[in-house]
Amino acid sequence: MSTSPDSQPMGLRERKKLKTRGAIQQEALRLFIEQGYAETTVEQIAEAAEVSQSTFFRYFPTKEETVLYDPLDPVLLESFARQPAELTPIAAIRAATKEVFSLLSEAEWERELERQRLVILAPELRSALFDKFVDGMAMLAEAVAARVGRDPADHDVKVWAGAVIGVLLAAMTETMREGKDGLSDIPGNFDAALATLDNGLAL
Repeated sequence: MSTSPDSQPMGLRERKKLKTRGAIQQEALRLFIEQGYAETTVEQIAEAAEVSQSTFFRYFPTKEETVLYDPLDPVLLESFARQPAELTPIAAIRAATKEVFSLLSEAEWERELERQRLVILAPELRSALFDKFVDGMAMLAEAVAARVGRDPADHDVKVWAGAVIGVLLAAMTETMREGKDGLSDIPGNFDAALATLDNGLAL
């Protein structure tokens, strides 16, 4: 993924780690699509990515994590923190989402779409998915609390983070139901969902 002008360049070691993690995830997603999630083993993923199983587990503690790990999360939170202070939290998350999606190359975009499709549609991942949403809400609560000068444990902060995750989940689920054509408009669907939240969820 391209970096923004404000991003600090990574060292060689960090770039190698990102490349290895990306290669493992890419091969895992390819195998899941070709032969099914349940039918794919860690051994097969490691072999396809040309790493040992011990290396696999250094990057991903479980097979589930190769799908549930979202490489865009840290990039999105970094972009959110950089948004102008005069923006409301919702406006800032909308701007950050647009910025991050605009940085994806075509290959990265295709991989992310496949990952999101598996996250939503693979029944084997649904129980673990709840834990990921809880983790996501906690990360977002930390980020918005820092932005507005509140405690991450503040009730309103946690509700705000949960609301953002909720509308994005609704947008993603609806997009998956629309089929392949709908997948290309994930940025627009995400922004529309956040706009609905910004308007007070008025019906």
